[in-house]
Amino acid sequence: MKSRSVPRSVGAALAATALAVLAGCGGGDTGGDQEQGGQAGGGTLTVFAAASLTGTFEELEQRFEAANPGTDVVFNFAGSSALAQQINQGAPADVFASADQNNMTKVTDADKAEGAPVVFATNTLQIAVAPQNPKAVASLQDLVNPDLRTVVCAPQVPCGSATEKIEQAAGVDIPAVSEEQDVKSVLQKVTTGNADAGLVYRTDVTASNGQAQGVDFDQAAQAVNEYPIAVLRDTQNQALAQQWVDYVNGDEGRQVLEAAGFGAP
Repeated sequence: MKSRSVPRSVGAALAATALAVLAGCGGGDTGGDQEQGGQAGGGTLTVFAAASLTGTFEELEQRFEAANPGTDVVFNFAGSSALAQQINQGAPADVFASADQNNMTKVTDADKAEGAPVVFATNTLQIAVAPQNPKAVASLQDLVNPDLRTVVCAPQVPCGSATEKIEQAAGVDIPAVSEEQDVKSVLQKVTTGNADAGLVYRTDVTASNGQAQGVDFDQAAQAVNEYPIAVLRDTQNQALAQQWVDYVNGDEGRQVLEAAGFGAP
């Protein structure tokens, strides 16, 4: 039996109807599709994070993107004080992870956070020295020696604030040769031989892969830094931002953080 062709006028009408239905499905539910994509990991996510989180967050980024195809996590790593200032001045960001509560408070007080921040890690200071400790640094008191080139973080930076607390607890005044704007810069001064010692987080010494050696000191427990993280109010992808925050706080995030030397909240 011969097949009958559909008249051209009818076929055109059917095609037009189909296109209209498809267009209606696509256009009328755009917000829902974007939200679903965010929950599944789709889209670009901009994370402002403390410099001390660089290695850890970059590892989590690889795992997160692998588990969520179509996701692109972009970082801005710097001192927490600089990041808080950028956010409050309107810099576009989805998530903020600070190395202390003080700089997160600057953001929440400016009504820039969506919901209450959550502490996901802790960190303490160590004295970073060259491998084999050629200057034989053994305590915080040794850093008082003016012949020892010691570098610290600037006071407004979390590691600098922690340094000040430790100096007060130990009753010492370290004659630093420079004050850096983030902890990575302090570590770099030590690893390049431009400083004999530097006060950094123990996680930074671990991340140096042997380029620096860490010296523990008793007063470190007097200044434990808490790391809070929050979704920002102006995010364009709240579902994906919350997914990243949950991931950092989840089992896999905790494992990576602990392996890097971070303490539990």
